[in-house]
Amino acid sequence: MSETDGAGAEGTQRLLRETYFENETFTNLDLQNAELADKEFYRCTFENCQLQESRWKDSILEACVVRGCNVTRAQFGRIALREVRFEGSKLIGIDWSNIASNPEFSFVDSGLSYCSFVGLSMRKMEFLRCVAREVNFYDLDLTDSDFKGTDLSGSNFRGCTLTRTDFSETQGAFLDPAHNRLKDTRVPLDSVVNLAKTLGMRVAGYHDEVSTKGKKKAR
Repeated sequence: MSETDGAGAEGTQRLLRETYFENETFTNLDLQNAELADKEFYRCTFENCQLQESRWKDSILEACVVRGCNVTRAQFGRIALREVRFEGSKLIGIDWSNIASNPEFSFVDSGLSYCSFVGLSMRKMEFLRCVAREVNFYDLDLTDSDFKGTDLSGSNFRGCTLTRTDFSETQGAFLDPAHNRLKDTRVPLDSVVNLAKTLGMRVAGYHDEVSTKGKKKAR
């Protein structure tokens, strides 16, 4: 596997100029606001690269790893993702809704806050130990997906299929069965308690006791 280091401009210029890359590692490249459309990457690794606001329209990533990169607000219009793994990366504010159909990708130890995922088939997806606050998950098939250890505070799930989806060990997950399809969905206890509260119920031992205001005090 060859390696392209970002110590000079040559590596960056070659990546911008060429269209096909195989078995390459791109390290420490500054690709902020770069035009990366119509390129194909096969078995490539991006490591510690600056990819903020980069544009990937109609590109293909297959069997690739993005590790320790800042990809904040990148534009992923019609990008094809096949067996792509994002590890320890910053992916804040990305709209994933227009990526190519039937994507295969996963997130581990990454930041995904303020992202949007809309209208995708994302079966068997992995969101492991991520920070995904205020993310929109709309009209998705998340069957058999795994969110273990992820912070979902303020995130919205609506119109999603959550069959056998694993939310155990998550924080802040709120799953409304009136607006999602749940079957054998694994959830933490605090999610059940919060749902009960929105439905006007109090779970003994978890909610404050019903106010005794107005009752006569014992003498």
